[in-house]
Amino acid sequence: MDRYRNKATIMSLIFMGFGQIYNRQFIKGLIYLLIEAYAIIYFSSNLGRALWGIVTLGETPRTKVNGVFVDADHSIILLIKSLITILFLIIFIIIYIINVRDARKIAEKREQGVQANRFLQSIRYVLDYKFAQALLTLPAVGILFFTIMPIIFMVMLAFTNYSSPNHIPPFKLVDWVGFNTFKDLISLKTWSHTFYGVLTWTIIWAVLSTVTTYFGGLLVALLINQKGIRFKGFWRTILIIPYAIPQLISLLVMRNMFNGQFGPINQYITKYFGYFGLGGLPWLTDPFWAKVTVIIVNMWVGIPVSMILIMGVLTTIPRDMYEAAEVDGASNYQKFRIVTLPMVLFSTAPILIMQFAGNINNFNAIFLLTSGNPVVGDYQYAGATDLLVTWLYKLTLDQNKYNMASAVGIIIFLIIASFSIYNYRRTKSFKEEDMIQ
Repeated sequence: MDRYRNKATIMSLIFMGFGQIYNRQFIKGLIYLLIEAYAIIYFSSNLGRALWGIVTLGETPRTKVNGVFVDADHSIILLIKSLITILFLIIFIIIYIINVRDARKIAEKREQGVQANRFLQSIRYVLDYKFAQALLTLPAVGILFFTIMPIIFMVMLAFTNYSSPNHIPPFKLVDWVGFNTFKDLISLKTWSHTFYGVLTWTIIWAVLSTVTTYFGGLLVALLINQKGIRFKGFWRTILIIPYAIPQLISLLVMRNMFNGQFGPINQYITKYFGYFGLGGLPWLTDPFWAKVTVIIVNMWVGIPVSMILIMGVLTTIPRDMYEAAEVDGASNYQKFRIVTLPMVLFSTAPILIMQFAGNINNFNAIFLLTSGNPVVGDYQYAGATDLLVTWLYKLTLDQNKYNMASAVGIIIFLIIASFSIYNYRRTKSFKEEDMIQ
């Protein structure tokens, strides 16, 4: 009884499409045949060099002979081309497996006496029942090459010595160095001092910026929602303006306002409080005050976002919960602690987690406001307010330390991914999804 399925399986294993032709599905079989024929031509000319390239990263650096550059291996181009070829190979293997399973499935129908779909019927079946999957195939391929491949490339760079001045192609080759880059980052004093300093400030920054903007937004939202507050529309509008203006403009304006020498803030402090012995503050030039400044400015930009979010949540809290609390004699503070705060936290916990993750990578707030400065003398290419992400930017674009930047990027990913996964699994918003319908 299994004579058809075994034959179809073996034939489709020998060559794509043979199984379909054996099952009398000639058009589908020809399509599979053409795919394998093209694959043989492509891989016969590329696969060998791709494997050689990803293993060796090239063997001949560019040289100049009699004033003419001699063709040579470019390690990074080799790595990218090798990755592309290997991804094509993975796609081809997936298609091959689909081809074998399809041939076996159709053969099983033949054994049961069921007429298999013709080519047009197969297309109609896909359009009727597998339309979403078919339509998602193209975006999935795009994600594979334009999202996943760059990530894999970045991860692989961390295991090479791709950095200036001795390993920048095409005049120099790049080599695999294993975990040496990570070891240097956490144990070599010149790098580890900067890494732990920047990492500590990144965590402090992420916690403070998340807590201040969230609870600042909660406070403002509660104040505006109070009975007796007039012109609520005006308050909402005036407080959302900092968020409505492009952040680039807001932060650059703030950078000028906090300028220690010419900024209006210091000039007003000196003018109106000079009699009390107060002068201007080194807002952007002192390491401590620079950190205070970026926290304050981030509150100014971030509080409106939390305010709008929490105001929306407040409108969803059932009124009878407050009435029940009033019947029990609860004070305003008790109503806030027992009803308002748990409901707001329950609804906004996922956003809070994302805000924390976003603040770890908040490049704009730091780079546009302080550029990571002021400079710290014993730091390696980093300033007092640099986050890991802005340090990574400087390592890449200013210093060409690509391997070290890749290692930092992997560490950022591990921090954010670990924190997010842990909190998503622990947050009641996901454990009790049906609490609010």
